[in-house]
Amino acid sequence: MTHHTPSVEVLLDQARRFVDEEVIPRENLHRAHDRDHNLALVQELRALAVSQGLTAPRGAVADGGLGLSWVQCCAYLETAGRSFLGPGALQCAAPGQPDITTLEALATPTQRERYLRPLVQGALRSCFAMSEPAPGVGSDPRMLSSRAERTARGWRLNGHKWFATSASVADFAIVMARTEIGPSLFLVDVQQPGFDIVRDVPTVEPFDLGGHAEIRLQNCEVPADALLGEEGKGLEHAQLRLEGARLFHCMRLIGLSSRAMSLAQKYAIERQSHGARVSEHQMVQAMVADAHIELHAARLMTLDTAQRLDAGESIRHHSAMTKVFVSEAVNRVADSAVQITGALGISEDWPLSMIQRLLRPFRIYDGASEVHRSAIARRVFHQGLEA
Repeated sequence: MTHHTPSVEVLLDQARRFVDEEVIPRENLHRAHDRDHNLALVQELRALAVSQGLTAPRGAVADGGLGLSWVQCCAYLETAGRSFLGPGALQCAAPGQPDITTLEALATPTQRERYLRPLVQGALRSCFAMSEPAPGVGSDPRMLSSRAERTARGWRLNGHKWFATSASVADFAIVMARTEIGPSLFLVDVQQPGFDIVRDVPTVEPFDLGGHAEIRLQNCEVPADALLGEEGKGLEHAQLRLEGARLFHCMRLIGLSSRAMSLAQKYAIERQSHGARVSEHQMVQAMVADAHIELHAARLMTLDTAQRLDAGESIRHHSAMTKVFVSEAVNRVADSAVQITGALGISEDWPLSMIQRLLRPFRIYDGASEVHRSAIARRVFHQGLEA
């Protein structure tokens, strides 16, 4: 069990009340696919959250954030993640929060003022454009095909991106492209000529606030100071972002799957079947027990990785193991919740089927389970790691 200082405990209690009393009651399942409605709702909730001192948890205090440690974020993000709208309202949703982490580590003073501070304060939205259609980069970063060429005034970008989360509503993008030296990151305003959003790729997710866009970069000219971090170190910089992003996903989605099981437990207590409450049937009890075991293990793995990150350790190995376990555990928990609640669980009258659809992509996002397992095994054998 993690013990927080009194001020952080007060903040966490405040966040719990905000999500329970302000955010969840505003969820409208019948408008789960109405992006404009939900974006406006999140903006309204975000303003209310900021007025109550609830804002970007990892953002530096000087930039308007809460300055929480990674360990403190575990409880904060789990609380936010209990609602479909909570991460957006409390400014800890992807891709914004991982982009904040990236900019804090790499941005120049000018880039901090132009992009980071407004992002932390909720005045700008961001996206991260790395993935490409075949034969471009997917799970294998060596396949990056987008190019950045030096010009007299800066850089010229050409390439084809897709599944750039929230690009359709973003103000700027962090784009990965290959220079003569190697993969590099660039800050690109989405209104820049040559940055063209082709479409949003439809996915299974409800309450999708930003979509997953396909983008064409066609002779997109950016200034010299658009380079983020060091030229040629884009893969290292992206790993910095992805390690934190995986952990943030774990925290939020533990909260969402926990909510699913809580709803199933309430149903099981109230519903009668074969002369007894559903909660009295042993097979249901086994599913509930397994869910609690898995969520407990998921929280402990996430907490351990967060502690390592706070200590300044490399978390590549541990974040991969945590991401694989948590992404699969939360899906099993949600699946059990749906099974316990039967037909109601697969309906859109209740949140469970939507929760399950939101959780499923996590086994793919930020590295598919199979890719992580392969990388984990390679490190074990190459480094002689003990089990």
